[in-house]
Amino acid sequence: MAPEVGTEAPDFTLKDQNNQEITLSSFRGERNVLVVFYPFAFSRTCQGELCSVRDDLHSFQNEDVQILAISVDHTYTLKAWSDAQGYDFPLLADFWPHGEVARAYGVFNETRGMALRGTFLVDKSGIVRFTEVNQPGEPREQEGWKKALAAVAA
Repeated sequence: MAPEVGTEAPDFTLKDQNNQEITLSSFRGERNVLVVFYPFAFSRTCQGELCSVRDDLHSFQNEDVQILAISVDHTYTLKAWSDAQGYDFPLLADFWPHGEVARAYGVFNETRGMALRGTFLVDKSGIVRFTEVNQPGEPREQEGWKKALAAVAA
């Protein structure tokens, strides 16, 4: 089950596409964090969503907010995808134990072995302020993310 608005976000530490560890709680007191789960690198819908983030990065990653994109792909896959698409934000590998962080957020599809399209806004105190979970094949509208970010900033 996905964490509800008003509850503490499950903490995690994962490696990014550059093999650097990133811990959610390290942003506490500093930045809000937009945690974006997606099924797989190099897939059409995921690529479209993350290219939209790349093309409007200042809305999702700045002095007040950090975006963390998470899939069950291996770090090597994420590195190749990041290089190919010019992603300048962390792509985190929930590779092993496979999908452990996605499970903690209630967005792991056990049948397909992948993360659903889950989006969670975690405020500077570690509390979930926005949630959205879309099923496979259902792209997300990022305007909702921007509204949630604006509400937290207000």
